[in-house]
Amino acid sequence: MLRLENISKTFNKGTVNEKKALSGLNLHLSSGDFVTVIGGNGAGKSTMLNAIAGVWPVDKGRIFLDGNDITALPEHKRAEFISRVFQDPMMGTAPDMQVEENLALALRRGQRRGLRWGVTAGEKAQYRELLKPLGLGLEDRMSTKVGLLSGGQRQALTLLMASLKKPKLLLLDEHTAALDPATSQTVLELTDRIVGDDGLTAMMITHNMSNAIRHGNRLIMMNDGKIIFDIKGEEKKRLTKHDLVNMFAELSGVQMESDRILLTK
Repeated sequence: MLRLENISKTFNKGTVNEKKALSGLNLHLSSGDFVTVIGGNGAGKSTMLNAIAGVWPVDKGRIFLDGNDITALPEHKRAEFISRVFQDPMMGTAPDMQVEENLALALRRGQRRGLRWGVTAGEKAQYRELLKPLGLGLEDRMSTKVGLLSGGQRQALTLLMASLKKPKLLLLDEHTAALDPATSQTVLELTDRIVGDDGLTAMMITHNMSNAIRHGNRLIMMNDGKIIFDIKGEEKKRLTKHDLVNMFAELSGVQMESDRILLTK
């Protein structure tokens, strides 16, 4: 479903602030893969997601999605088939619009919008059924402005909106990092359910090694703009945090007394 070939990206090239963020990055994802991504500060995790989403052009390499070369495609065009949920619960929704209006926007993604746009009674019934499984009571607050919701409610709504049109690829950029532990767990369980039920291909950046091991069918570790470790299936299930710390030290050449480096955002 996704193929990155020799992707490189350098910021502030030719200045004292030059930073090579991605260096010959290669990655292949099969349809239905749910990949968790870990790595230290500056490893290139978010830069990789930005490259896939088309936030800026890459310096070198090609990006293919579902067999199509999207390297030169602008971000707004990629948004038709790539969805993204950010770390900040305030992003991804329109705070001054109602819950049902936000869902209507998500459902009309990629469609032309005219002056007669509105939320029909049939759609309201559909949204109510979509919101019920979240278990957050949002089905009874559909006329509430999204800006009045809690961070967890808003992030759950954002996740639902991002998956409504069944994107070819779902990008999750530390989407639970700003939430308290209990709410984070709720959103992660919802993530598992949505990705699994809809058979989505997804990538999730996380700074929590336990979550990286527990969720998804595949785990990759990044350092200095490259993937240094890639594991999936039963091998991934047998991993421990201690394994990851030792693996990072061995592959990166960085010795550490704790998992602090891997836990850095």
